[in-house]
Amino acid sequence: MNFNEEFSLLLRACYPLIYLPTNEEERAERAIADATKNLGKRNVYIWDFVNGYQENPNNAGYGKRNPLQALEFVTRMPKNAGGVFILRDFQRFLEDIAISRELRNLARVLKSQPKNIIIIAPQVQIPEELAEIITVVDFALPTASEIKTEIVKLISATQQNLSATLLDELVRAAQGLSLERIKRVLTKAIATNGKLEPEDVELILEEKRQSIRQTQILDYYPATEQISDIGGLDNLKSWLLRRGGAFSEQARAYGLPNPRGLLLVGIQGTGKSLTAKAIAHHWHLPLLRLDVGRLFAGLVGESESRTRQTIELAEALAPCILWIDEIDKGFAGLDGKGDSGTTSRVFGTFITWLAEKKTPVFVVATANNIRALPPEMLRKGRFDEIFFVGLPNQAEREAIFKVHLSKLRPHNLVSYDVKRLAYETPDFSGAEIEQTIIEAMHIGFSQNRDFTTDDILEAASQIVPLAKTAQEQIEFLQQWVAAGKARLASNNNSLSDRIQSQLS
Repeated sequence: MNFNEEFSLLLRACYPLIYLPTNEEERAERAIADATKNLGKRNVYIWDFVNGYQENPNNAGYGKRNPLQALEFVTRMPKNAGGVFILRDFQRFLEDIAISRELRNLARVLKSQPKNIIIIAPQVQIPEELAEIITVVDFALPTASEIKTEIVKLISATQQNLSATLLDELVRAAQGLSLERIKRVLTKAIATNGKLEPEDVELILEEKRQSIRQTQILDYYPATEQISDIGGLDNLKSWLLRRGGAFSEQARAYGLPNPRGLLLVGIQGTGKSLTAKAIAHHWHLPLLRLDVGRLFAGLVGESESRTRQTIELAEALAPCILWIDEIDKGFAGLDGKGDSGTTSRVFGTFITWLAEKKTPVFVVATANNIRALPPEMLRKGRFDEIFFVGLPNQAEREAIFKVHLSKLRPHNLVSYDVKRLAYETPDFSGAEIEQTIIEAMHIGFSQNRDFTTDDILEAASQIVPLAKTAQEQIEFLQQWVAAGKARLASNNNSLSDRIQSQLS
């Protein structure tokens, strides 16, 4: 059911108070007007704090700077007179006791009258005493079809004939932006060149990055890492490579569902975040990074609103990769103590979306502490697969050394004894291997020479690997994986040898 159908149904069912959380005020008002066209004689009245009511000359300015009078205007209308009353930014007055009381009075009366009050606001801010009588309706960002129509309308003035390929690229680049932002950036491009060019796709993408940054929840992450940059993790890489074309139209025609996502579990520094970046690069999909901690805000209802906004934006940008780093830290303390159950509500919204989403948003979540994750997160259906990313074995450490050294000293790689380096660094993670090379470079640079194998070994001798300092956590992970709770990301590694012995 699209917005027009759902909204028309609520109007016909006499829902008295409807709340539309959106920044696209103008587009929302047009959509409301379209939805009321088939409902007989229902006039649309628009109020804001500065100008009062504006649509009808007889009522021009009524309720100006007086939100209570704006509600009294609804009661003045004849009982049988239909009307849709749009109140802009009215969420700011809901805490006022007189406003709250009047809305509750109106909710009783309007159930039997063809009148509806619509609150349009950037985010949901509903006091607890009004939650029962206000219905929140999501107003999604523009669809690909709406964006295409807007682009065609804009270029009609230039008499330019866009190729189907360029039009599709512009539409795909613009998904996730408001219609106002799309019009603004395309108008800028047309004003610069007199027409739209293939280079303007980058202008739209930059506007999208700016838009995502302004949410202060998601980051549009540049993904330059490749699958070949990951040392080891052969099982995981094979799994990913098999799904490289899973977002294509051919896959849909074949009957394949969209891949849902991955949960990568393991101690820090084993390549989980690198894998998320490499997936986006290999599949040629935009990478969005979500910091779960940013979802939580001080105002009542704002955390839930931010969660819905995040989901809406990710789906508007689909197909895409949504990378949730250290998800275990974000949803710790789900008992709800001290936050009135906000964490539980946000978590509930999120895992419901994980289980029911139909859009091609591939979620890559990483976790270090499996004990902090609620059992619901690990249930089948949330993710396609759960992989355990353990410490690299000797062959994998050799591959990791080669990856880093080939980037830093591509013409001098043969001078490093990577076999010896791998042998001398048991239980080192990929991040720790990288750090030993950086430390060796400092040693060589301080002595005005290139760094050597011996410098790397000296640096390694000064590092206490996490495998020793986090031994208890690793042992717990071993037992968890041995119980069959996750697949091994590697064919064989220093931990999986021990896990296999436990299974046998």
